[in-house]
Amino acid sequence: MRLAGWLDKGFHGEMHYMAKHAALRSKPESLHPGTVNVISVAMNYLAGNPAEAWDVLEDPEKAYVSRYALGRDYHKVLRKKLGMLAQRIEAHAGQFNCRVFTDSAPVMEVELAGNAGLGWRGKHTLLLNRQSGSFFFLGEIYTSLPLVSDAPVENHCGNCTKCIDICPTGAIVAPYLLDARRCISYLTIEHHGAIPVEFRKAIGNRIYGCDDCQLVCPWNRFAKMSPESDFAVRNDLDRVDLVALSYWSEEEFNAKLEGSAIRRIGYERWLRNVAVALGNAQSSEPVVSALKYRLFQASELVREHVLWALAQHLR
Repeated sequence: MRLAGWLDKGFHGEMHYMAKHAALRSKPESLHPGTVNVISVAMNYLAGNPAEAWDVLEDPEKAYVSRYALGRDYHKVLRKKLGMLAQRIEAHAGQFNCRVFTDSAPVMEVELAGNAGLGWRGKHTLLLNRQSGSFFFLGEIYTSLPLVSDAPVENHCGNCTKCIDICPTGAIVAPYLLDARRCISYLTIEHHGAIPVEFRKAIGNRIYGCDDCQLVCPWNRFAKMSPESDFAVRNDLDRVDLVALSYWSEEEFNAKLEGSAIRRIGYERWLRNVAVALGNAQSSEPVVSALKYRLFQASELVREHVLWALAQHLR
């Protein structure tokens, strides 16, 4: 199994749950007894009229937030939708045993979605679909219903290596193989400690996640906008000023990001990420002042990143 080899290489980093529940990922019936089939679904998340991603990435005064996290937490939205879908199925098929999942349990979502014909695993390891690219969430209904299975689709990546070539930290170490320890999404979201110095410059102004491998993918020219209002941009996070974010208090962080996936990283890691981005910003009095403001009122973890950031401007 590819998962076992990936774990053996330590590519999961601090995501210990990946190893802890590895056996359950390949055995749906063990995760939810009675499961004989899995209904896999995809839901587009690009909503509203967000600022052009490349424009934000190229503006060091702005903060870049992964497109999936600009609105309401997808866990809440998709779980509710899956529950409604299960109810509709039950209305037609009668009562059945089921459980819904969306990135919330040891489920091999991309593998299941690929087997269900929703797309193929791209070289960046995300699911790709010819009609909608990769800007979508995946969800599952584990069910006891005796359903007819769909057929997998052909891989259409061909010789393209755009996603591999553009990765700022070289995290896609080979086609279909990601070293999460180098991935900016992992470093800014899943990683709890200090961000390795070797990756800080490459992070640029990305304060929560990274979309580069998706933005450059040719198949995403077919990405579809979502009609779901819950995914609409909140708090101008698609184009927000870095310096302004750096002054958010913990109370503001919790209030403004209530219902957002971002809130789960906590205030300390938020400040850590913002400090790195400020270190990569163009030197200016507002940037340096913002960093100095945090220097003596932050945790040891944040302070270490603030000192690094200040060093980038005071050379």
